[in-house]
Amino acid sequence: MIHFVILMSRQGKVRLAKWYQTYTQKERARVVKEITPLILARPLKLCNFLDWKNIKLIYKRYASLYFVTGVDASDNELITLEIIHQYVEVLDRYFGNVCELDLIFNFHKAYYVLDEMLIAGELQEPSKKAISRVIETQDQLVENAKNGVNDDHAIAVK
Repeated sequence: MIHFVILMSRQGKVRLAKWYQTYTQKERARVVKEITPLILARPLKLCNFLDWKNIKLIYKRYASLYFVTGVDASDNELITLEIIHQYVEVLDRYFGNVCELDLIFNFHKAYYVLDEMLIAGELQEPSKKAISRVIETQDQLVENAKNGVNDDHAIAVK
């Protein structure tokens, strides 16, 4: 089970944090403070798995962002890496080559994509097409609400 997903920059700034276990604000800050130097200080040639306390940290660097997950010690590392990669692919499909600024200015969309993929720390939807379709539908509903179009009519037309 995934305990948390943290996206951080190469400078250690947290760009997105999703917690699937109950942590107090102090515990969350402590987790980020402890794992940030562990991951940022590792050479690129080392593997992307790290044991930390009773959690296994699995991370992957894409451009200037580190995608970090904390999972149970018994979880499969490669499946978790694949979940990270799938998340990046869906973000790439949505934003068109996602970058750090996309996540800063559209963090709500990044959370929404993550929520479509994972529920309670478990993979909910493995299909990138299904996730993209749901996100497009949600974007259309938001656009219709902004324009004052009746949602029932807009969905029926589709």
